[in-house]
Amino acid sequence: MSTLLAFYLLAINAVTFGAFALDKQAARREARRIPERHLLTLAMIGGSGGAIAAQQLLRHKSRKEPFRTALWSIAALHLILIAVIVYRAR
Repeated sequence: MSTLLAFYLLAINAVTFGAFALDKQAARREARRIPERHLLTLAMIGGSGGAIAAQQLLRHKSRKEPFRTALWSIAALHLILIAVIVYRAR
């Protein structure tokens, strides 16, 4: 089970990073963008690490509010969930 979870998290974070990269390219070309709710949904379903990495490395949506606050709130929620899981596993 933990191998499957690790594979899922790796995949969803890669997909999320890729979505941020595609949205950044679309922004530069002034083309059709990926809706913010889709980017936040990808973060919520496990891709918060990829989203934060893309935000920092690509400098994409790093100043836009309330998107930035929502993304960091999702990441904080994920960290709390990880802490609870680790604590209960002891």
